[in-house]
Amino acid sequence: MHKIANHIEEISFSKDGLAEIEVNGKTICIAQYNDQLYACTQKCPHAGGLLSEGYLDALGNIVCPMHHYKFNLKNGRNVSGEGYRLKTYKVIKREDGWYIEMGIFF
Repeated sequence: MHKIANHIEEISFSKDGLAEIEVNGKTICIAQYNDQLYACTQKCPHAGGLLSEGYLDALGNIVCPMHHYKFNLKNGRNVSGEGYRLKTYKVIKREDGWYIEMGIFF
């Protein structure tokens, strides 16, 4: 488990609620939706678009900036019908900060 921030305000989110951070040598995309944090791989499994440059739709799905494929941040499933799956990581809030579990994929 890796600590990513003491407070959510320490993460520099874009106006679209996305950020890119490095955790244990890997670049990860962090999304903030409804005061919850979600984490996934930085690159879209379809064509490698940088997900932190995408946006969150009204349902909280992350949308790739290249081809607009949509992924559920809770389980990584592609919700726009193409059949791809995004690697997601568990983010946990504790009294002393926010943590990500790199070895656990959903």
